[in-house]
Amino acid sequence: MVNTGMRPLLMLPEILTFGSGLLVLIGGSFLPRQRQWWARIVAAAALIGVVVVAAVRIAAPDQTAFDGAFAVDTTTGVARITAAIGVLVVLAIAGDDIRATARESETYALLLFSTAGVMVLAGTDDLLVLATGYLLASIPLYGLIGLLRSGVAAEAALKTYLIGALFGIILLLGVTVLYGISGATRYNELAAQMRGAPAAVVATGVVAVAAGLMFEAGAVPAHFWVPDAAQAANSVAAVFLTTVPKIGALIALYRVAAVLPPSLVPWPVLIAIFAVASMTLGNLAAYGQEDPRRLLGWSTVSQVGYLLVPITVAGRSELALPSLLFYLVGYTLTNGAAFAVSTALPDRRALVAYRGLARARPWLAGALVVALLGLVGTPPTSVFVAKLTTAMAVWDGGFPWLAVVVFVNSLLSLFYYLRWIAPVFQKPDQSDDFTLGGWSARTAIVAAAWSLGLGIAAGPLWDVLPTAPLR
Repeated sequence: MVNTGMRPLLMLPEILTFGSGLLVLIGGSFLPRQRQWWARIVAAAALIGVVVVAAVRIAAPDQTAFDGAFAVDTTTGVARITAAIGVLVVLAIAGDDIRATARESETYALLLFSTAGVMVLAGTDDLLVLATGYLLASIPLYGLIGLLRSGVAAEAALKTYLIGALFGIILLLGVTVLYGISGATRYNELAAQMRGAPAAVVATGVVAVAAGLMFEAGAVPAHFWVPDAAQAANSVAAVFLTTVPKIGALIALYRVAAVLPPSLVPWPVLIAIFAVASMTLGNLAAYGQEDPRRLLGWSTVSQVGYLLVPITVAGRSELALPSLLFYLVGYTLTNGAAFAVSTALPDRRALVAYRGLARARPWLAGALVVALLGLVGTPPTSVFVAKLTTAMAVWDGGFPWLAVVVFVNSLLSLFYYLRWIAPVFQKPDQSDDFTLGGWSARTAIVAAAWSLGLGIAAGPLWDVLPTAPLR
């Protein structure tokens, strides 16, 4: 049963995340540089609280807050937990990357503010709240990328800002158009109110909203900033921006798509085009990369393509939503593990520099292999289960050719991941002790283990995932 009314406590995870961001920002101003780690403890405690509250809420009946503008359902709960876990991974590697730096507490505050926006995006059932969540999730990204004082970081921050501003305007244009032709902003009213509207105008609004969300997801055509930011920013920002914002953007896109009948505008074809372009371009561009973080940046563009696939059959297959949610959880852990390895070895900024890692640091090498083969979709990792169910969803929903594209692109991606894996097992040219960052190395091993375990235990977890968002 759906309850209406303001009910602000239903948004307690979002309030807790944003409020802890304010606390960290203000409290960090009074802490000496050597004590900034207290801000990380506060942020981690708040996120653990979010996981607990969201897990408890999943067992409760679906409800809405603020008169139906925000859905508090199982989909929102999974998004909250996944986003919080993703940021906890980021905070863990921060112990090596930004500890005792001049902008440590500000980094944690920006992470929490953006995460609050991601959670709002994941639960919104209203176009105006969608725009608000988009801005809250996007604006802190510019600061995160630019916190590293270097020329390449400044260039990446500027590129992200310009692309984000452009696609933010496009998103707002789409919201304006859809409101103008329907007189409604609530998703459940849009389809009914738009019937009879000119098809070209409806298509303009839908395309603009979808394109705006592509920036937050890091997909084509708004992907240009992702590899630059992944390479130039510090590890904390790189892990976050390639993982957590996708959660809110893709679930928000799913909710919009689920209420728009294809008779109004052929949105499944539109999203399929975004998906094929992202996975194909991301894979092709990753082939020539020598910097592991830039390779992971292009990899994340291709991964968004796979994540977009189940959205093409939103409302047409019961496998669509659970496959999307499971993929988001698996990708968050797997991508976090891969970036954590690169953070544990910050000076290894070329693939060949990992030569001999398996002999010197076997556990870390194992985590890297699990993460990279997981991104390919190798059994029994979680991403394998996600890709398999994603392909089944589009096959069931009437897009068998898209399932074939997923398989072909997954096969193609194996070759550039092997370019990173191969040196790991080669004999080193000279003695090399591979000095590690302790926090990052442990995080990589734990995240890779969870990714593997999630794939093995996929059956019981699948049963709790929803087949449709709250309406």
